[in-house]
Amino acid sequence: MSRRSTFLAVVLATVGAMIVGLGVWITRDAQQGAAAGPGGRGLPDNAASGSMPRGACAASVLLEPPCGAWWGAYVPYAENGSLKDAVHAFEKRIGRRLDLVYNYHDMSNTERDGVLLTADEQELGRDRMLMLAWESTVWTEPHHENWTETQLGWRDIASGMHDRDIIDPQARRLKAYGKRVFFSFDQETDFRTPDAGTPEEFIAAYRHIHDRFARLGVDNVVWVWTVSGYLGNADLMKALYPGDAYVDWIGMDQYNYYHCQRTAKWLDFDSSQRPTYDWMRENISDTKPLMMSEFSTAPDPDRPDRQRDWYREIPEVAPTLPGVKALVHWNRPVPGKNCDLTVNKGPALDGYRYAGEDAYFNQPLPSR
Repeated sequence: MSRRSTFLAVVLATVGAMIVGLGVWITRDAQQGAAAGPGGRGLPDNAASGSMPRGACAASVLLEPPCGAWWGAYVPYAENGSLKDAVHAFEKRIGRRLDLVYNYHDMSNTERDGVLLTADEQELGRDRMLMLAWESTVWTEPHHENWTETQLGWRDIASGMHDRDIIDPQARRLKAYGKRVFFSFDQETDFRTPDAGTPEEFIAAYRHIHDRFARLGVDNVVWVWTVSGYLGNADLMKALYPGDAYVDWIGMDQYNYYHCQRTAKWLDFDSSQRPTYDWMRENISDTKPLMMSEFSTAPDPDRPDRQRDWYREIPEVAPTLPGVKALVHWNRPVPGKNCDLTVNKGPALDGYRYAGEDAYFNQPLPSR
């Protein structure tokens, strides 16, 4: 072989080695980028721990408690921006740890609101269950403070337009977390149409996300289909149901608004929940577990003790609604006069604390 040929062979071998090395580096970097998700965020640690629960009162694989119901709440972020601090402060007031912490996210993919399983959620989830609501919107203000948003649209979600940048990264985060979580796509969906699309488009979007998660191996999500439960939307709610194969739990958000929303009729706990419960059993499913995914009562300014009695009634009524397996309090005021729906103080706190002490709402929590 000539000196020139030898030199050329060495050069080619060196270039080949560099290409192979570059390929390995690119592949490794791509894998790490996929694992980190948008913005370079690392995936959550696997929170599944211990063995599967056993015994007559152990929760099912779909997190259904056979001997009672979960006690949960949605608690808004603390003034310092911490969800963890807000939940701990709420639990101190009510005198117990929550079984279930409910939190809401948009599809902005930002650290603030668009990342499923934030650091605070992961820490809270170590000894609690999590319920994550994912809205097909981008919120204007942090944590949806003033309720303004930009809608992405169900048709585009169903088409796969947002798979790579939004859906897949969050699916990987849920998969890495390992521990089972409740998950709701576009809760109170009956109040999102027509702005977000038609019922048919919602079903297509819901099923697309469900199937996309399955394709990516996300098997630790318990799917909750959540509607308002407002019976004026009965036909619409039926049209929005994705089907039994896509739904594990049914969520309903029913309140006693009283003067808060121009109604003069006070509804006790039973009267505020039972009509929708009965309708769900008759028209959607008589076997799926139900979640009161949001519930609360407005105050009666003329009779403050009414709030206390409303909550004290819950342990008596809940067992007569046997399909209800989780009760999640909405602990945030809504705009309007007489619309403080919280249980942070006074008669409301007294009644809520009393209800939360009942054995029916103190079931063994799964660790995975």
